[in-house]
Amino acid sequence: MNALAIDPITQKVEPIEIEMKANTTYTFFSSILIDEFESIRDHVIYADANALSEAKEAYFIGEQLVLGKALILGRADFDDRDVTITPEELSSLIQYEVPLFYQKALALLRESDLNLYRTFEVEKQGERLLLSSEWVLYTFNIADDRTRDYFLAELAKVIEAKESAAAFMQKMAQLAINAAG
Repeated sequence: MNALAIDPITQKVEPIEIEMKANTTYTFFSSILIDEFESIRDHVIYADANALSEAKEAYFIGEQLVLGKALILGRADFDDRDVTITPEELSSLIQYEVPLFYQKALALLRESDLNLYRTFEVEKQGERLLLSSEWVLYTFNIADDRTRDYFLAELAKVIEAKESAAAFMQKMAQLAINAAG
């Protein structure tokens, strides 16, 4: 199967040939914990779920925050298939420069057991919304300096006290939703 591999350290996108088996992603990432995103149309992005705690490089594919190496495959009806996006097209979607807010937040979160992509519920006017910690980081990154500083200071307190980073992120998501009206 034709796939693309992203290495954020070398900043290269390379075509690779893989054989999809039960252990393919384990072999690629040396991990059984894999995150999966579908932020590229008709494709799936696989990434190592341990990348945060292992301080792997952060970057963006479009607006999707990814940590560490990534494996890109085509996707149709929940089945993996040959990739159809070219390395050049994929490269044009990647941004290796990560804002300072993200760098600081990720450095703090490395000390937690948080999965950035696991969803949780918040409520807006009686409606339940599913959000993730990645969404929280995105939202606070676009806030003003004072709000970003508040977020980082409170996150540092949570991490230092060894409290739940997931509960903190859910609380911050609810605050952001409430502020949005």
